[in-house]
Amino acid sequence: MPGIIPHRHCVICGKAIESEMVTCSDDCQETLDKERRKQRNFMIFMMAGFLILILLLFIFSPSR
Repeated sequence: MPGIIPHRHCVICGKAIESEMVTCSDDCQETLDKERRKQRNFMIFMMAGFLILILLLFIFSPSR
């Protein structure tokens, strides 16, 4: 299609940006970093909780 320049969209606000960029501004980059930190922390807590649950199951399981 003539007239359409190769581009991407900001993953936070959806504005059209250059192909090599991920976000359109420092504010959007900061928001993206905060979301990634929240996701990472959530996964760490979930894995820790899962490991604790497995350990408790082994500790309190009846012996055969």
